[in-house]
Amino acid sequence: MAMTMKGEVHLPAERQKVWDMLNDPEVLKQCIPGCQELEKTSDTSFKAIAKIKVGPVSATFKGNVELTDLDPPNGYKISGQGEGGIAGFAKGGAVVGLSDAPQGGTILSYNVEANVGGKIAQLGGRLIDGVAKKNADAFFSKFVEVVSKA
Repeated sequence: MAMTMKGEVHLPAERQKVWDMLNDPEVLKQCIPGCQELEKTSDTSFKAIAKIKVGPVSATFKGNVELTDLDPPNGYKISGQGEGGIAGFAKGGAVVGLSDAPQGGTILSYNVEANVGGKIAQLGGRLIDGVAKKNADAFFSKFVEVVSKA
């Protein structure tokens, strides 16, 4: 089951600072809902463990995240995949762009494509889309909070 999401967020920080924080595993770990572990394995890849609940199905996903098309400090493509045992799998990616905001700060834009399969996919599109949107909103709310404090 495939889904897409796009949006943008205004961050109260200079683009270089936002870029640095988007590449900091400790910052990302704080912001990713359910993230239990995020370990940098190279300059462009991470190993991740996240616990996710979709309706009645709760699973721990283990997977890898890769950064490509790096254009510091303007953006990158992030892609990953994870296995959640009998709950199924998730894979997808996002194109993330950073630009200067007219009133100061940085605009972060994102375009996400994701695919889930297995037991989770059987729950239905509306439920999955709702959880995906809720998790994206939670990530960006927390990221704005962390950037604002730094």
